Amino acid sequence: MKNNILTALLLFVIPFYAQNNNFNTRPWDNKDFPIIIDPYHGNKIVFEKLITDKRVMGIIHKASEGLVADSKYVSRCKITKTNHLLFASYHLGNLVDPIKQADFYLNIIKNNLNQPMAIDIEDYELDVKNPKKPYMPLANAEKFINRIYEKTKKYPIVYVNNKVFKEINLEYNQNSVFAKCPLWYARFVITLPNLNNKVWRKVSLWQFSSEINCTKTGNCWYNIPGTDFDIDINVFNGTYQELNQFWKR
Repeated sequence: MKNNILTALLLFVIPFYAQNNNFNTRPWDNKDFPIIIDPYHGNKIVFEKLITDKRVMGIIHKASEGLVADSKYVSRCKITKTNHLLFASYHLGNLVDPIKQADFYLNIIKNNLNQPMAIDIEDYELDVKNPKKPYMPLANAEKFINRIYEKTKKYPIVYVNNKVFKEINLEYNQNSVFAKCPLWYARFVITLPNLNNKVWRKVSLWQFSSEINCTKTGNCWYNIPGTDFDIDINVFNGTYQELNQFWKR
């Protein structure tokens, strides 16, 4: 009885949201949901083959990491647009001054400020097994996001894995700057669980496939022609029309 009361109290105190039923389980099998990839210079892309998949609507390409530019960002920006696909960018955060990182990122993408921007927060604490591993503390991520908004009047998408998602929900709420940013959630599962909605009300992009859960080309949950198993694949939580609106936000 005491356990039942405690569970009820926890459910009352901690808010959760359920995903749209159609999006919640294997949305990559549902042709109503658009597919987006997010490559970096190390990923192979044969565009002539990729564009044969009509569900692939766009690319969010790595533009920078810390104060280093991605070597294929500019060339792939051009070829993506030539092939009439949506194009956007992301920045991988690390320990460098977050204001300098934001300014560096904006300088790299200066010709694409009308497209979505994103901050990739891979972790928020040092890896005890690898103390030199770069990461962006959440306080620095706040500064990065605020700097992007200060310069562009737009909030970036926030990419997080489940570990970072949980920590943000522990430390922040819907009054935080994180809540103003669309959520890009990396979770390699068949079905999304009900998620804490203390910060975000919905998942906008779900990264469901990468080298983490696919080790052989052609044997992933979703296979994109012209790419290998290590390509990051995402599904957008909305229609194709809503995706176009999201891109213009």
